[in-house]
Amino acid sequence: MAADLTERLLGGSTHPGNHEEEARATTPQPGRRRRAVRTAVGRLASMAALLAALFAALVLIVVPVATGSQTYTVLTNSMAQKFPPGTFMVMKPAPFEDLKYGDVITFQLYSGRPEVETHRIVGFGSTQAGEKTLITKGDNNGANDPNPVVAVQVKGKLFYAVPYVGFAANFLGNSDRGMWTVITAVALIGYGAITVYTSVRKVRKRDEASGAGGGPDGQDA
Repeated sequence: MAADLTERLLGGSTHPGNHEEEARATTPQPGRRRRAVRTAVGRLASMAALLAALFAALVLIVVPVATGSQTYTVLTNSMAQKFPPGTFMVMKPAPFEDLKYGDVITFQLYSGRPEVETHRIVGFGSTQAGEKTLITKGDNNGANDPNPVVAVQVKGKLFYAVPYVGFAANFLGNSDRGMWTVITAVALIGYGAITVYTSVRKVRKRDEASGAGGGPDGQDA
């Protein structure tokens, strides 16, 4: 009786075996720990994939559309080593008078025709009528381009470039690029929504499981 009272006053248990049960309950099980690690790694991988997809959508779709830029793919070695074939280039509209030496521009080879070239400005000139012209050259070429470039030919100035992405754009096809842009945007939004929904469901299930372990009236047993 005295021993029992002492145990109660000291907050202990009257049953010696309870100490072993409490120790087992508080000691993490190896299997549970491994599952927790796998879950954490899976969440980090999903988050990394989502962030990468969002970054790609921002760089390749959102920014060009928001800034009114046009996108092109380098097809030749004329701008290597810095811009090798397959480089995805975003060309932003710029006032002709603001273009300066060293700028990389995309311009029509012939005014009014679809063929374009992306080269660097290496000088300036003028026509007999006094119209300003640009002298251009590919970084990897040995000579300047044969024809000067006038304002109406310029499509844009280099905003930024992404290596190798242009190969994917060419695979999809230039004529269908707008359609694939919409499909990509919708897919990324859907992926993000599914990821958020799955995370919320996991948290809700965990909370429900914790609540189910409680005693009557929502209190712990």
